[in-house]
Amino acid sequence: MTPTVDDLRNEIRLSVGRFERVESTAFTKETLAAVCDALDDVDEDHLPSKSSMRATILRSVGELDEDDPAEADHPFRKAELEAIAATLRER
Repeated sequence: MTPTVDDLRNEIRLSVGRFERVESTAFTKETLAAVCDALDDVDEDHLPSKSSMRATILRSVGELDEDDPAEADHPFRKAELEAIAATLRER
């Protein structure tokens, strides 16, 4: 059975040391920072915008060619979540 978007989000949260969520919610800024830290570097004293962190994550997993926040101004789509989860599984 294919994992749902909620399953993928929770897998990603758990793989970066965050807590699983029962309700369906997009990632918080802190969770995005944890994912960025696992895949790349992020200055946790001064967190960039959510779209900037999403762009960094998508570039890190090969879904974007460059860190362009305008290309990541939406919650992650299922295919993007699958790519993030697969990359984190490999680490």
